Amino acid sequence: MKDIELLRIALPADVESAKNNGSFEEALDLIRRYTEDPLTPEIMKRRLAVETEVISRIEREYPYTFAEGLSLVQKEIPDFSAEELQDYIRIGAALTHRIRDEKKLHHLFFDSMKKVYPEIAERTGHPHQRNVLLNDMIAHMKEKGSCTMRMRMRTELRLPDDISFEKLRVHIPLPAKAPNCGNIQIISCSPGGIIDDEDSLMRTVCFETEDPSRRSFSVEYSYECMARYVHPEGNRTSVRNDHDLDEMEPQIVFTPLIRNLCDGLTGHLDEPLAKARAIYDFVTKNLVYAFVPEYMTLGCIPDFAASYRKGDCGIQALLFIVLCRCAGIPARWQSGMYVTPDHVGSHDWAMFEIEPYGWLWADCSFGGAAWRAGETERHDFYFGNLDPYRLVTSNDLQQEFAVKKEQWRIDPYDNQTGEIETESRGLKRHEFDSVTELLEMKEII
Repeated sequence: MKDIELLRIALPADVESAKNNGSFEEALDLIRRYTEDPLTPEIMKRRLAVETEVISRIEREYPYTFAEGLSLVQKEIPDFSAEELQDYIRIGAALTHRIRDEKKLHHLFFDSMKKVYPEIAERTGHPHQRNVLLNDMIAHMKEKGSCTMRMRMRTELRLPDDISFEKLRVHIPLPAKAPNCGNIQIISCSPGGIIDDEDSLMRTVCFETEDPSRRSFSVEYSYECMARYVHPEGNRTSVRNDHDLDEMEPQIVFTPLIRNLCDGLTGHLDEPLAKARAIYDFVTKNLVYAFVPEYMTLGCIPDFAASYRKGDCGIQALLFIVLCRCAGIPARWQSGMYVTPDHVGSHDWAMFEIEPYGWLWADCSFGGAAWRAGETERHDFYFGNLDPYRLVTSNDLQQEFAVKKEQWRIDPYDNQTGEIETESRGLKRHEFDSVTELLEMKEII
């Protein structure tokens, strides 16, 4: 997948320094020189080609000067002061990056602050609420033992008129068969597309067209999300599942930081279930949810999470997975959407395998939100369980599509909102619209 595993190779020191200082033109000039130098190893040239793509993505992730960021906050909190924003930057609540000798704020910094800090949400007039929907579902599952939801959904990707092409290829995620997802039906595709097998680890439908008037691509489907309730306890063993214990460059890697952290969390424990719980507790109680730049710009994501102790759902899931594998517990990625009558949004979580239960789930971001809210029952639930409000489109990380995307993907590790490419380039996320909507939901009794 475009040499993505080469991100683990260290850059030349001068390129790394220029990049970190936000001197992107200097960094790209250095990359050009190294690439043209016959003494530069071929693998380093390939690594530098990947870095060219990384650098192209960084600047648009950090659009706001300090003054612009303050103005953005003051639109919702008029009395918010510059000193307060400095304080939130200092504690890492507002992510920044140096861009051409000026520190700039991440485009979602204020969204992160509103999501995580109750005092900020309160001052905007939209205080945090208890999650009644999830709490009621947890009570329902504990009483009944399980819950299955039948969903009918539609995803559409729309291309604006100002994007020209000779040939267009569109990839839309589809429900994938999983322990918690089945009875999948593709109701319609417009226009006709190439539908991947439902056992695919990262399932898609692919549309190809040379018709410049074709600007909309959609698929409607139904599926069942099955959630059983378990209360994992006792001395349980892990399953020997080599693939789900392996390292996978560049993200699932047992770096010195990961090995040391894993040993500190689990070295004194004998049982795999206890080790998995210790890892879950560390992630949910010590990492704060935060919107982050594109994953491709973050380097080694689990190291980023372990050291920065902040991250979104996928970052928290990756840290849980790599720590479990390091501890000898099979673990893997699962992702798609969180789907309720009021909200449909991208989401990532983790799976881990323990006998006699088989595959269990860990939703660290939902568990962390419950912990911060003081709701210990919900925090406990998301170690071992998932709610039935899920659309599963990916059962592993960093998988190729059945119809391979030729250009750089928006997200080389996952696929939740779809991808579009022309004959010459992959489109960026802001260049097209992706809408997934719930058409019908009902519980299967």
